[in-house]
Amino acid sequence: MVNRNALRAGAVSAVVTLMSLISAPAFANIRDDGDDPGPGIGIGETLAVFVGIPVLAFVIIAGLVMLPDIIKKKH
Repeated sequence: MVNRNALRAGAVSAVVTLMSLISAPAFANIRDDGDDPGPGIGIGETLAVFVGIPVLAFVIIAGLVMLPDIIKKKH
């Protein structure tokens, strides 16, 4: 007998594969009238935006969450 989790995983994999194949033409790079892409960003800016800012946000939120406990232990 097939395990329910294996059956579920197979169904999810099939659906994801089908959706990826259906949406493949959406990834085409066809320029339309009025499409004027700007200049690309460098590796430094890319790392700052997609790595630095999320890490900084995590640290700030974690600090704010731990702050009441830290203040409480000092008393």
